[in-house]
Amino acid sequence: MGDKLELTMIAGGPCGPSGDDDKCGNGDCPTIFTTNLPGLLAVQGYTTDRTTPDGEAIVTIPESLLREAFRALGR
Repeated sequence: MGDKLELTMIAGGPCGPSGDDDKCGNGDCPTIFTTNLPGLLAVQGYTTDRTTPDGEAIVTIPESLLREAFRALGR
């Protein structure tokens, strides 16, 4: 990935400005992003203790977030 990765949030993301809907407890919830690289999405989620190759990570996200992302992509 030589290009600078550009992210556009399509599902999830920061909790509301009032702070009263902070379901994550930290003000920044799991998020799915489109990127400037064709066919590639980026996911922010809760880390796991699963071992992965260098530069990779396995994260968990709510299933509802994935459904929201598919709706945002028109699928």
